[in-house]
Amino acid sequence: MTFYLVESAFPQAQPGWQAEWEKTVAGAKKEGQVNVYISGWGVVLDTGVFQKRFPEIKMVSSKGVGAQMLQRILAERRAEKYIADVFIDGIPYPYPMLYKTKALDPVKPALILPEVTDESKWWQGRHRYPDPEKEYVFTFIGVPQIGSVYYNSNLVSPKEFRSFHDILNPKWKGKIEARDIREPGPGSAAMRFYYHHPELGPKFIKQLFGDMDVTLFRDFRQGADWLANGKFALCFFCSGTDRARKQGLPVDGFKLMKEGAGVVSQYGSLAFLNRAPHPNAAKVFINWFLSREGQATLQRALAQAEDNAPDSLRIDIPKDDVKSDNRRVEGVKYLDLETPDRIEMEPVLKVFEEALAAGKKR
Repeated sequence: MTFYLVESAFPQAQPGWQAEWEKTVAGAKKEGQVNVYISGWGVVLDTGVFQKRFPEIKMVSSKGVGAQMLQRILAERRAEKYIADVFIDGIPYPYPMLYKTKALDPVKPALILPEVTDESKWWQGRHRYPDPEKEYVFTFIGVPQIGSVYYNSNLVSPKEFRSFHDILNPKWKGKIEARDIREPGPGSAAMRFYYHHPELGPKFIKQLFGDMDVTLFRDFRQGADWLANGKFALCFFCSGTDRARKQGLPVDGFKLMKEGAGVVSQYGSLAFLNRAPHPNAAKVFINWFLSREGQATLQRALAQAEDNAPDSLRIDIPKDDVKSDNRRVEGVKYLDLETPDRIEMEPVLKVFEEALAAGKKR
């Protein structure tokens, strides 16, 4: 196991950061605690690595489903209870709700360690923030989103599909199912990819859901079952397909199409709550979590617990733990889906519902 000496990193860096860091750590030790609310990837906080690094700062973690954690934070704040210091979840939850309700302090000024502030250590040489000011919600994960389309391998040859437009072949009409994205769950990122891609766009969404007689489902298990038993040949936004394939069922997912892929953060964004009860400890945690050690710990913990480690946007850490499907690779056209103009689902859902309505009229 590799440990990175966070406090002694970059000894030749510009003067000033060391004094600020030592002052922040001293303040954190006096506060004695940091409260981290986290969705999806709470296992990283169970490793104890942060606690070993900073034994005087007690780690208190609260874990749960993103929407529930968000509502908990908002309810606490309405009751004038300011408990959470840091919130880690997917983009739709810290942003826009916490951002729009002005519940956040900027993350950017809280970054102190040179190995964190040095943007050359991050993918494409920059930090990523989805908010307009580019300082409130820090994105630390970048996983390829290749469209989330799955197929029954007894009914479909993947060699027939080199482009998403091949799915619009009339031979597949009535043989496609899709999860209803109006309900929370898989598919929202893929739909944002279709909507914003210059070669797909709203036209593709309208053709798919307006012309191809797509059957919608909301029960996650039902979608995978229908695909596996051959009721449908193609499935958009199915979940549980990896497990089904390991069980020997005839399901698989399409690989990269010629249109390339999007990049999404999954649960990989971090927000710093304002009026935090432990502001110094929060800054120490944020810097540790975004350090080489913190991000390597995240990847390793998820590989061990779920065999589904995501690809950190840090490029100076090993990627051996990252699941192959989750790795960014050179030479692929990636569309960043976690930018202020590509996060909102409202325009995507509008086109989706227009397509459904048009399909019923035909």
